[in-house]
Amino acid sequence: MERPFIFINSAMSADGKISTKERKQVRISGNIDFKRMDQLRAGADAIMVGIGTVMADDPSLTVKSPELKKQRLEAGLDENPARVIVDSKARTPVDADIFKKGEGKRIILVSESAPHDKVAELKKKADVIITGKESVDLPAAMGQLRENGIKRLMVEGGATLNWGMISNGLVDEIYTFVGNLIIGGKTAPTFVDGEGSTEDNIIKMELLDAEKIEEGILLKWKVTGK
Repeated sequence: MERPFIFINSAMSADGKISTKERKQVRISGNIDFKRMDQLRAGADAIMVGIGTVMADDPSLTVKSPELKKQRLEAGLDENPARVIVDSKARTPVDADIFKKGEGKRIILVSESAPHDKVAELKKKADVIITGKESVDLPAAMGQLRENGIKRLMVEGGATLNWGMISNGLVDEIYTFVGNLIIGGKTAPTFVDGEGSTEDNIIKMELLDAEKIEEGILLKWKVTGK
């Protein structure tokens, strides 16, 4: 089954953390990197996050630049890419910012184990795709997104979703801005959490580019596999 071209974009501290031990979002990069991220969003068909990110940060996942939104509209697109949440148990709040801010399609990926009443509520707000028994079957879900016309998918985390996508061989490229902060904390989320690899299962990458931006560095990687 075909899937979209998929890339992860993330900012992390010098010690690899994407938020604090309280799972509070920290501003790691500056205005130049925010503009770069906005351009990536505007150039994608969809932006995807996990339910953990929705519960912790309540992001709107919209394109911020009026000019970029205008360019999308002139190209016959919605002003925002489709916004996708991976939410196995249908826990997305119906008053989440993703539903309240910005025009565009919303898609919730849930599993067969999600409560039917919660799924029914979400169907009033978004397209719901059901796949997988206890948790979302990510490879199957990516195939369904491709069937829905999504050819370029931007993943904005968090750490559990990043692991699920990478470990299933579903990521083509990774862009990480590494900022000049040390956050620390053994419970603070890193760029990738999840189960992790064994020594003979480690996922390899090829460095495509490294660019100094403000007080940090942007690393662009191609995922080459296990």
